[in-house]
Amino acid sequence: MKIIIQRVNKAEMNVNGTFKCKIGKGIVAYIGITHEDGIKDINYCIDKLINLRIFDDSEGKLNLSVQDIKGELLIVSNFTVYGNTKKGRRPDYLNSAPASKAKEIYNMFLEKLSETEVPFETGEFQADMKIYSENDGPVNLIIES
Repeated sequence: MKIIIQRVNKAEMNVNGTFKCKIGKGIVAYIGITHEDGIKDINYCIDKLINLRIFDDSEGKLNLSVQDIKGELLIVSNFTVYGNTKKGRRPDYLNSAPASKAKEIYNMFLEKLSETEVPFETGEFQADMKIYSENDGPVNLIIES
């Protein structure tokens, strides 16, 4: 599992041309799922996502997590996270799990995330999503199990 995270002041999402959801200060997380991912990867990535200290404390140091600041998450399924650009000009997605497996793991991820106290919104699996965000910093990182 690989997650590209962006620290944001706010973000909103439209799905298939219709407003779906929005968040305030927090993280937009683009979730990529590969063939071998399972509950161990889900647990590891959720722990990192909600506890990674990427928000400023009172002294301006990156010392607080999204949980600490009572921030929000926007979770986005995104098979292109595993796109391979090493050969040619068209990425291949051989490392991305097939849609049926990815959807199962993604739903497990959301279920496990709902057990935390961090509020989150999400798009729709395999839908056309437009995400509008105001990046903060910018702070962009990759979490990988």
